[in-house]
Amino acid sequence: MKPLFAIAALIAGSAVAQAGKPVDIVIRGGTVYTGAATAPITGDVEIAGDRIVYVGPTRRTPARTVIDAKGRIVAPGFIDAHTHPDTYIRAADARQHVNLPWLAQGVATIVTGVDGYGTPDVAADAKTLAAGGIGTNVVPFVGFGAVRTRVLGRDDRAPTAAELAQEQALVAGAMCQGATGFSTGLFYAPQSYARTGEVIAVAREAAARGGMYDSHQRDESNYTIGLIASTQEAIRIGREAGMPVHIAHLKALGVDVQGMAPRLIATIEAARRAGQEVTADQYPWLASGSSVDAALVPRWALDGGYAKMIARFDDAATLAKIKAEMAENLRRRGGKESILLTAERQPWTGRTLGQMATAWNLSPVDAAIRILRVPNAAGTDPAGSGIASFNMADRDVDLIMKQPWVVTSSDGSDGHPRQWATFPKKYRSYVVERKVITLADFIRRSTGATADMYRIQQRGYLRPGYFADVVVFDPARYAPRADYVHPRVASAGVNALFVNGRMALRDGAATGAMPGRVLLRATPKGCS
Repeated sequence: MKPLFAIAALIAGSAVAQAGKPVDIVIRGGTVYTGAATAPITGDVEIAGDRIVYVGPTRRTPARTVIDAKGRIVAPGFIDAHTHPDTYIRAADARQHVNLPWLAQGVATIVTGVDGYGTPDVAADAKTLAAGGIGTNVVPFVGFGAVRTRVLGRDDRAPTAAELAQEQALVAGAMCQGATGFSTGLFYAPQSYARTGEVIAVAREAAARGGMYDSHQRDESNYTIGLIASTQEAIRIGREAGMPVHIAHLKALGVDVQGMAPRLIATIEAARRAGQEVTADQYPWLASGSSVDAALVPRWALDGGYAKMIARFDDAATLAKIKAEMAENLRRRGGKESILLTAERQPWTGRTLGQMATAWNLSPVDAAIRILRVPNAAGTDPAGSGIASFNMADRDVDLIMKQPWVVTSSDGSDGHPRQWATFPKKYRSYVVERKVITLADFIRRSTGATADMYRIQQRGYLRPGYFADVVVFDPARYAPRADYVHPRVASAGVNALFVNGRMALRDGAATGAMPGRVLLRATPKGCS
């Protein structure tokens, strides 16, 4: 096989040089999907500096670097709509900042600050990321959890009028610093303590500055208000705040709600027919990623933070009540063997909750409590409570994936293979093997459709003048290699990935370049 990469000779007066003005890179002869809902073409993509300058039939333009893409797919660099990349882009070891889990999948841009965790200090954070270098582009959100914790701590109470004003000011400030929108994780304490009215009041500050509402909704199962009522709440928040709604990692989670995807979709479709902008993202896995405390411990027992939770464990009467509710939550999740413990470097890593219960001669709930009693170095959270929770059904995942308003996300977090393998997993399992969606659907809803939903300017499409985020992958080899037992294995089949016109990945290996940028929105009206 001839090499994929070759240096083109630039010889004045040659037939090649006469084809046109020289460019930096030509990706030649590939099957080109532009990110739009159009048929692919066979041809070239030309790059000069950080921009695409030509997309069309082969025209033999001279270039410093020519990539022979015959037999390959050429597409916009993928956009991951929901990520948790802090282990990489914020690592003490700057070499981690290349963000290899995402680069190796062909991802050029990641959306961060989701589930309510985005810092309100958007400008300072962007400056830090830029100074350290990043391999991928980053689209930041400001998060309700970060804002509420700064004002109220982890307490289960409503804000005073003055505290609500503080929350609003933090969100307004973050939007003026360039955040794309306002995210919530209403399933998680302490965000779960907020009533709908508080969320709407804070969300309006983002809406007034052109932001969107992105939510890990309050209930994806039947923990509290139920899946459908929770979806209606997310829609209401967007409607009353006056902003687009985007529901994160849409799913029907747990044995009690499996099969409810048709009702879930109908709820969203009704809002869309009424003229509201409602969209969603989804990851192609049957196991969610969470933690033992988030999945099993009742929210009232988390009030005030980790130390207070442990104190409740130490009170016999309170513990009995907690254990009863934990047992019910475990049933919802599918039982002790449905919980795979994924925290790194722990005695239980890679084993199920049931296996550890047997090893310790404990009930599954007591085994979970034993895990939660091990604190992290700061004493603020459990040291190793990460889990993969097998709680979804194929019929729901398939139906949600087929919706044209659903785009691709990884929800990539440590210990779950989705961090390293989501996009190739979706391609290999749902396009090639099971044929749930087409290749064109996969690319469209991993690129242009995502850029449109998030208002990411001049990205997500292969068009002249757009930023040169471009992936070249081998359709025969593009596949996941990470799995639940080995979650940190780079995906295969990406021949090249360009981010802002620079090659960040070559034949599956990071080049060491960190060409990513923090994509801050233009300062909206009403900001000084």
